Amino acid sequence: MTQPARTRFAPSPTGYLHIGGARTALFAWLYARHTGGQFILRIEDTDRKRYVLDALDKIIAGLRWLGLDWDEGPDVGGPHAPYIQSQRLPKYQEAADWLVAHGHAYRCYCTPEELAEMRAEQQARKQKVGYDRRCRWLTQEERAAKEAEGRSWVVRLAAPLEGEVAFEDEIRGRVTFDVRELQDAVLLKADGYPTYHLAVVVDDHDMAITHVIRGEEWISSAPLHVLLYQFFGWDLPAFAHTPSILKPSGKGKLSKRDLKTPEGGNVPIMLHEYPDYGYLPEALFNFLSGIGWSLDDRTEIYDRETAIKHFDLKAINPAPARFPVEKLDWMNGVYIRQLDVEEFRRRLLPYLSRDLGVPEAELAQDRRLNPLLPHVQERIKRLTEAAQWVDYLYVDEVDLGDPQSLVPRKTTPEEALVILDAIIETLERVDGWDEETLESTLRALAEARGWKAGQVFAPIRQALTGKKVTPPLFPILVALGKDASLTRLRRALNQLRAHLEQA
Repeated sequence: MTQPARTRFAPSPTGYLHIGGARTALFAWLYARHTGGQFILRIEDTDRKRYVLDALDKIIAGLRWLGLDWDEGPDVGGPHAPYIQSQRLPKYQEAADWLVAHGHAYRCYCTPEELAEMRAEQQARKQKVGYDRRCRWLTQEERAAKEAEGRSWVVRLAAPLEGEVAFEDEIRGRVTFDVRELQDAVLLKADGYPTYHLAVVVDDHDMAITHVIRGEEWISSAPLHVLLYQFFGWDLPAFAHTPSILKPSGKGKLSKRDLKTPEGGNVPIMLHEYPDYGYLPEALFNFLSGIGWSLDDRTEIYDRETAIKHFDLKAINPAPARFPVEKLDWMNGVYIRQLDVEEFRRRLLPYLSRDLGVPEAELAQDRRLNPLLPHVQERIKRLTEAAQWVDYLYVDEVDLGDPQSLVPRKTTPEEALVILDAIIETLERVDGWDEETLESTLRALAEARGWKAGQVFAPIRQALTGKKVTPPLFPILVALGKDASLTRLRRALNQLRAHLEQA
């Protein structure tokens, strides 16, 4: 039996949450839920120079929108609070002092100018650039002298000079590093803030994290963390470094400019932007879980309960995975069509309000949408695409463009004028303004006059909407109502007649 796991996601508010980071959070959440364990949100805000003021709010809102809840975190509390690193500084200072006292770390007094000169000399000699450990070998007298000068200091790890460090990765198997490749990394900065290396180990230990699930870019840092666990005498958590996400082309890591649909549309790169683009959270959840992991070799659509039941860290493919933008839009369309009409309406109204400039409360009371919504639902892949299918309802006059657009194929303008006149005369006499009555009436007109159905339907569609591609015609007639429909048809007739008189 798999033991309950404690996983965490620890974003840094130095920027907004990248979709790749969201996938890592999702994997950590899935594993915690799969094992009946806990998922913790921790905020790593120790990089004060690059702190983005609104990033934290957007990170939290994006994770909640995606459906990832946490058992402990800065906004829900928990037994290991605080969950924001800048509120935990005494813990890191205490840990750094302990490492120095036990010979596993040391104070480095090098100034930025001295470090820059050291790097320049290494480059000139074509040596490997990195800290040369000069402060590691200072005597007690030399240290005292530098402190007497009032020099500030950082704490550096005293990495072993020979041997190997290894750990088992849940995704990649055994990973081994030669310690001679390691730097004496900074653990505590001069301002008292820890670097990632110290803070992540102290926090993961204090919060009893059993599984450290993070992106593969942290593999190179893992040996430093393993060493710290060994120095402190703490049990090592399980590590799982998730694969990178590649560009849609599969060539190179994902970047903002690479997220384009095959049709040339934009796809966001930051999680908090996805709602604005008309994606459903359950669709994005399904999509992200399938990048690097799969339920099986045939199932594409599955709900979160199914993902929780079957998720396994060891089933994650360690190879980098492509971001298939075309699949995302397809999947979002599938989820849109799975909604019942009332739920579809509820989710759609904010987008229609934004894109049409109509108050949401007004749209909620507008029954004209009712006959059109099922047809819109069948046609869109994102909720942002809906406005173009109903915008003609919310204008006084549609733009007909060239009056020639009212002329059906294989029909002369003079014939189109006769057809439009007959349509208006026929619809004026209709008593029941419902889809069935309208369709039977107009088909009967076409048959009686020897016209094709398209010769009758096409000019009506153009007159009512100003578009050649719309939902079915008869729901549009019902949505607009008799008076508005006839008003638009008469305007179209007059424009076509004026066009013929000028020709």
